[in-house]
Amino acid sequence: MNIEDFRYFCLSLPGVHDDFPFGKATSEYDRNLLVFYVMDKWFCFVNAEAFDFCTIRCATEEISGLIERYAGIITPGWHMNKRHWISVRFDGDLPASEILDLVRRSYELAKAKLTASQRRELDIDSI
Repeated sequence: MNIEDFRYFCLSLPGVHDDFPFGKATSEYDRNLLVFYVMDKWFCFVNAEAFDFCTIRCATEEISGLIERYAGIITPGWHMNKRHWISVRFDGDLPASEILDLVRRSYELAKAKLTASQRRELDIDSI
């Protein structure tokens, strides 16, 4: 998997857009962070140049099991609330299909946090 395939998958989800919101960051790594949103809610970010890992939302009750099962591949979320976010390395033995499933689940968690009117708008737009 590469950044183009990953970005294509994320943008294929209804109502998703992306942005590089850290253009004024002092670190080049941070300036290259590509954030994916559903409406106004983040669900994933990745460094578009390094493409070394992504940070995604995760159901709180699943985090410790995933970190234990995929030690060194899945870790607490980089620069995010460790109770709600995980980071997933791309260079481990976790298949791309499983990574994309985790990203889709992250999208669903973010979508669930939208207001009722935003969810209706999203449903109308995806028809």
